[in-house]
Amino acid sequence: DEFLVILPRTDSAGAESSAAILIETLALPQSLQGMQIMLDATVGIAAFPEHGDDPATLLARADIALNDAKSQNRRWSVYRPGRDQNQRDKLSLANDLRSALSRKELVLYYQPKLDLQRNQVIHAEALVRWIHPTRGFVPPDAFIALAEQTGRIRELTRWVLMTAIAQVRGWHQMGHRVGVAVNLSAHDLMDDGLPDYVQDLLHKFSVNPRELVLEVTESAVMRDAVYGMEMLHRLRALGIGLAIDDYGTGYSSLSYLKQLPVDEIKIDKSFVMNLDRDIDDAVIVRSTIDLGHNMGLQVVAEGVEDASSLERLRGFGCDLAQGYFISRPLPEAQMIEWLNQRRENEVPAGA
Repeated sequence: DEFLVILPRTDSAGAESSAAILIETLALPQSLQGMQIMLDATVGIAAFPEHGDDPATLLARADIALNDAKSQNRRWSVYRPGRDQNQRDKLSLANDLRSALSRKELVLYYQPKLDLQRNQVIHAEALVRWIHPTRGFVPPDAFIALAEQTGRIRELTRWVLMTAIAQVRGWHQMGHRVGVAVNLSAHDLMDDGLPDYVQDLLHKFSVNPRELVLEVTESAVMRDAVYGMEMLHRLRALGIGLAIDDYGTGYSSLSYLKQLPVDEIKIDKSFVMNLDRDIDDAVIVRSTIDLGHNMGLQVVAEGVEDASSLERLRGFGCDLAQGYFISRPLPEAQMIEWLNQRRENEVPAGA
């Protein structure tokens, strides 16, 4: 949701001070239907007459500043001259995104998730990639955010689900018992028809619900805590797996975690990548693994980039691992080749 705040008789500096106060106030815990939630906000600022002398221009430039703040992971941002061209580029990219699916410019890459105790690939995370005809590779963060802003995220997510579930069927026919994990955004949790769509896909491709894991961040659920929780329960009722993605970077509250109907948590790669060099990260990772197990959850470590980290995670009792040391994200054909080679080599557990 977006809201407009008009501050009379102030300048950019004054607006920044007000933005800081507003954000701090919204971050205070609020009680909603028995749950403690915290609101998150991002602010874009445009000042009269510095950034425009009519309402339409000021609104447009405040929106540009808002998008800048979001893309830079900042709490607020003031409009900077020259950003209008960036906005025009974004609009052009948004128009191209509308036809990207029909032109088959979007493809899925898959990154394996390795069971550390059995040394077997259990799932592969589906990651969407856009190969633009003139721009080349468009970063996922850029076009996924654009899909959310332009209302095309529902279409994109449903395409990913259909393509990924169909791929699982193909893997099974080749003798690879590998499932797939698909990411959901906060907007997807507002898609009332999503559970029925997922159920229809599983039936169409004869895929067991347990072969599908849907990953969502805590922040996405808490954007609308009541509806988000209801959606997770509806999805869980289908028999599919649910995972909290990027655990440790969002709310990460035990009071939230114990209420979420999930099967696994994924430790964010920022804690895993420096496992051998940062004692604090090692403590956090090991404690999170113990916490997850005590709550009956599987634990996945993201961002595994070397053998030493993999062995430490195995020693910590981590269930699954994912990262470039195991495999980088692979397009469909290379993923099948990777699975075939792994089956031929048959690496024993603990090796």
